Amino acid sequence: MNSSRLLLMQCLSPLHAGTGQGVGLVDLPIAREKSTNIPCLPGSSLKGALRAECEDPGQQKKVFGPEPDHADDHAGAAQFSDMTLLFLPVRSLRGTFAWVTSAYVLRRLARDLADLGAKDLPCSIPSVAQEGASLVPTEATKLTAKDATLVLEDLDLTRTVSADFAAWIQWIAQRLFPEGTPHAKEWREALLGQAALLHDDTFSYLLETGTDVTARIRLDRDTRTVARGALWYEESLPVESILWGLAKAYPVREGRNGEIVKADLVFQTLGGLCARPLQLGGNATVGRGMARLRLVEV
Repeated sequence: MNSSRLLLMQCLSPLHAGTGQGVGLVDLPIAREKSTNIPCLPGSSLKGALRAECEDPGQQKKVFGPEPDHADDHAGAAQFSDMTLLFLPVRSLRGTFAWVTSAYVLRRLARDLADLGAKDLPCSIPSVAQEGASLVPTEATKLTAKDATLVLEDLDLTRTVSADFAAWIQWIAQRLFPEGTPHAKEWREALLGQAALLHDDTFSYLLETGTDVTARIRLDRDTRTVARGALWYEESLPVESILWGLAKAYPVREGRNGEIVKADLVFQTLGGLCARPLQLGGNATVGRGMARLRLVEV
């Protein structure tokens, strides 16, 4: 049995996976990879949310490990990578919004999928030669009229239809919205009609300007006005962001003489937990972090 699975995640509300206090204009920024600046959800946050959702104490201990005061008994059998941004939703002049990505992001996804042993991947990874251009998967894209300019935020981009990009979108859509998902066909068509591949530099620019930045305040209990110094700015990934990561089942023994936790138990537990929306990251009480996870065997 393959001991690794692909994890796909769709944000149902803005996601704030923070890093603590920022030093720039945004007081509470989101977590990003240091070298690429791509937003991510740390694997520790994902594991903690899934652990909290698991109601069976026995399964919880086997899959996620014992409580902190008994952490030296044995490790958990489930391992998680960071969830990396795959598609960023940005405003579009047509089609309401676009799911944008880049060739670099697709290369990373393809590398992870190859490591999982995926055999049915699209043959090649499309790329954009210059910053002012973009690729769309189909002539029937919702983002532009025929042969028109693609307008995202304040960017005007030429568009070209790419069959290779269409193959990737269809591969992802079939796994993110599998049969049995409510309105699966409509969601697949939406991803196909609203996806766009951008130059890596253009995508990097949108990673800085396309996230949600919200002003937050704390009221003084007596005066019902903003408390002194209690105004801050908080960053979140927008609703409909799509991320990917990896989950691995690692064989561990429960204590010195216990049984080895098997991979099928790990993935059976994770599959059950992913069957309903989860709250990830911070600020649950103000509606942040609702997301839907898909555990995919490739």
